[in-house]
Amino acid sequence: MTTPGSDPGQGFPYRLVATDLDGTLLRSDDTVSERTRDALAAATAQGAAHLVVTGRAVPWTRHILEELGYEGLAVCGQGAQVYDAGARRLLTSVTLDRQLAGVALAKIEAEVGPLHLAASRDGLDGEVLAGPGYALTGRLPAVPFTDAGDLWAAPLNKIYIQHPTLSDDELAEAATRAAGGFVTVTMAGAGIVELLPLGLSTATGLSLAARRLGVKAAETIAFGDMPNDLPMFAWSGRGVAMANAHADLKAVADEVTASNDEDGIAVVLERLLSKP
Repeated sequence: MTTPGSDPGQGFPYRLVATDLDGTLLRSDDTVSERTRDALAAATAQGAAHLVVTGRAVPWTRHILEELGYEGLAVCGQGAQVYDAGARRLLTSVTLDRQLAGVALAKIEAEVGPLHLAASRDGLDGEVLAGPGYALTGRLPAVPFTDAGDLWAAPLNKIYIQHPTLSDDELAEAATRAAGGFVTVTMAGAGIVELLPLGLSTATGLSLAARRLGVKAAETIAFGDMPNDLPMFAWSGRGVAMANAHADLKAVADEVTASNDEDGIAVVLERLLSKP
């Protein structure tokens, strides 16, 4: 990778390429295609920096970055963490006020009934705890808990909520209505509705990382697929939604590319790189 903040070549108009992971950079089998790797390498060879921006906390992200040979900055945990992959250390970390989170959960459950819960603990090795009934997506590791006291025993980045009958969109809307003054609510994927520190978003971490790289919002192109990417799109100079993206993200995107399984990131980068 070239030095972040260096001038891009004439063939590439952006200094920062920000990519979500799940449903965007990663294919359905959790791999990154050679075509997409090559396109990102070509963009960085032109002076752009590649920045991973993901809802996953660092412990759920590190193995992917290592497999990619990625040594730059990564924005993790919906903006809560800025991680230096090369140095393997956290540069910033925002935690959830557990008292406010408890109030938020009580307000949400008063409106929709009992929830299934999981939580992401803070830190480089922070565990994900999953309570009874919570359905984990994918193959990511988690530690089961049955005692509610375990949920609050250590600092948290976020809480995950699921409902036995409401859809993700319905749950996110109800949670925002009931507790939007206490926490930020976002939907990051199928079965993934999250409660975050109030005011936190992917744009929070992205702006911090970009400042470290000496890059402005207008010099950034962002790729994503879910409503949690809305703030990132609002901050960036250009937002590109994947074909598999949520309708809310497509509605505000500057363009819609091919799906994550059809090298949608590469399609756009190759076009930009080919322009005289």
